[in-house]
Amino acid sequence: MKKYHVYGLGNALVDTEIEVTDNNLNELNIEKGLMTLVDEERQHFLLDNLADHMVMSKRACGGSAANTVISLGQFGGKSFFSCKVADDENGHFYMQDLADNGVDHNAHAQISAGITGKCLVMITDDAERTMNTFLGTSTELSSADLDADAIADSEYLYIEGYLVTGDSAKQAAIQAADIARQAGTKIALSLSDPGIVEFFRAGLQEIAGPGVDLLFCNEQEALNWCETDNIDQALEHLQTTAKQFVVTRGSQGSVVFDGNEYLTAPAQPITAVDTNGAGDMFAGAYLYGITQGYSSLSAAVFANRAASAVVGQYGPRLHSAEYDGLKEGLTERQ
Repeated sequence: MKKYHVYGLGNALVDTEIEVTDNNLNELNIEKGLMTLVDEERQHFLLDNLADHMVMSKRACGGSAANTVISLGQFGGKSFFSCKVADDENGHFYMQDLADNGVDHNAHAQISAGITGKCLVMITDDAERTMNTFLGTSTELSSADLDADAIADSEYLYIEGYLVTGDSAKQAAIQAADIARQAGTKIALSLSDPGIVEFFRAGLQEIAGPGVDLLFCNEQEALNWCETDNIDQALEHLQTTAKQFVVTRGSQGSVVFDGNEYLTAPAQPITAVDTNGAGDMFAGAYLYGITQGYSSLSAAVFANRAASAVVGQYGPRLHSAEYDGLKEGLTERQ
């Protein structure tokens, strides 16, 4: 039995959530619904202009893969996370927050000079999330930050697609995948964002290499990846990238390909408040389910419930008691 259920690799970002209107986004020339990379000066400008809109005053370590491994840990899974933070207050806070959430990490290899990355998450009244991200030292994530032994001692390596935006981080992801293949560790990849798929396709293909064991994406990411506007064609094409995959479709639930057949997991009715972190929570819950021996369909139903719970509140994490309540819905072990 391996020590970890999931080894995560991703950007280390301290999140700030702000409630905005479509007019705010238009006035500040922010493209809605996407993740946009910005420099620190631009991020400070946005914060200054939107300071009275803040809805999340409590800091938390964020980034897509970090949210996923933390949620897996809150359900009871065991995880390891590799990232890059600076030797500053935010960086030390970030690593401590990982530890406080039960996530193992190789802290000494992951701290450098510079400024820890930050993400400004803007939520409109339709619950859509728009992100402007200053990556900071996350751009320096490299192969030196990997823990090959921990990768080999994990059931899954989970890579966030956002790493494709930096050459060093992309190479770290490619090497991590190579280590995983040699060690018999399964590889899970998230496409992360429609814009990432559109503008960094070649890099994502490099990370995916000869194919991955499990792919996570939403419907728009799937369509972009497969260069089609037909979801059925996209589902067929995804089989050339992954042995198994899950496509989330919002109010239509999610479609799972378990390697043999397509399965549909119904959505959970919810009034959405904030979609930030929904995909990350889905991935964490799904990975928890399958690493605990539950079927792909049962894990997807469970993950839909978890993602619905997180979109019904502000922020990408739930209160601790909610995790145990959600686990009661897991059934049908393989």
